[in-house]
Amino acid sequence: MSLNHVRPWRDIYRRKSRQIMVGNVPVGGDAPIAVQTMTNTLTTDVAATVAQVQAAAEAGADIVRVSVPDEASSKALKEIVRESPVPIVADIHFHYRRGIEAAEAGAACLRINPGNIGDEARVKEVIKAARDHNCSIRIGVNAGSLEKHLLEKYGEPCPEAMVESGLEHIRILQDNDFHEFKISVKASDVFLSAAAYQGIAEATDAPIHLGITEAGGLVSGTIKSAIGLGNLLWMGIGDTIRVSLSADPVEEVKVGFEILKSLGLRHRGVNIISCPSCARQGFDVIKTVETLERRLEHIKTPMSLSIIGCVVNGPGEALMTDVGFTGGGAGSGMVYLAGKASHKMSNEQMIDHIVEQVERKAAELDAAAEAAE
Repeated sequence: MSLNHVRPWRDIYRRKSRQIMVGNVPVGGDAPIAVQTMTNTLTTDVAATVAQVQAAAEAGADIVRVSVPDEASSKALKEIVRESPVPIVADIHFHYRRGIEAAEAGAACLRINPGNIGDEARVKEVIKAARDHNCSIRIGVNAGSLEKHLLEKYGEPCPEAMVESGLEHIRILQDNDFHEFKISVKASDVFLSAAAYQGIAEATDAPIHLGITEAGGLVSGTIKSAIGLGNLLWMGIGDTIRVSLSADPVEEVKVGFEILKSLGLRHRGVNIISCPSCARQGFDVIKTVETLERRLEHIKTPMSLSIIGCVVNGPGEALMTDVGFTGGGAGSGMVYLAGKASHKMSNEQMIDHIVEQVERKAAELDAAAEAAE
């Protein structure tokens, strides 16, 4: 699909995949690329887990995954699903019974790692439970838990081994006439992940869940994920993503959306374009942007805001944004609306004024969108 035929250098042609449903969220085909995260609370602590799910959903998560390591977690999952505003994926490892219990508890999707769930007969039982309870399945291949026979064959985790693992388990699902599945082939190594994803994208039309597993902390993991996922998305590969960070799940959602926004694949909230600041700045750009990011978190309407410290690039950037502010002299700067210079505003009043202008513009855009429906 071309995103912008007027500027062909911005075109991204998404890989053709078939579409499945994760609860009420379509994944694959021409559906928007879904953003996921995973809770890190004890699943048995229902209140804490539900609170984290709700916070992630408020930040924009389309789907949230919850670990189901034991029978007590399976029982808690039923209440979590009932209170969740978004579909819940049950993360299953080692014990196939957890998959069956999660399906019975109302999970929208079962994430199974074929390398550690058991033999084919047990996988078949999980498939039956998924079918009986209208669950989809994510085949989650991971470089760190490949099957023994593949490690013996290839000597180490490699793209070929990961693709072969994925295809073996696709065959099991298809042999059981189950087709509501997506697949991931994750590794913590960006090169290994990228190569494995390219291989699986060529080998199947199943929807693809993208992720760089165990990417690291907020800064390092964000960079790693942006490189790995960004390049694959640019190539048109990927139908749903999860950014794996040692951080609050809400941060994963924010980073996921920023990656998609940077490629024009999803739009949500205020996209702030700001300069790194220098001696030319007419106001404290860094502090201003930090404050505006916090105060504009409630805006869900896709729109753009430029915050530039001086007139070198400020007017030019403002031409391309809904609202803009460019630093000037004598303690004031210029406010731009819809790309045009509108009025001056003092630096002291600038933040409150910009928030007001953004909220007003968001309301206008929402009203126009509603009228067009």
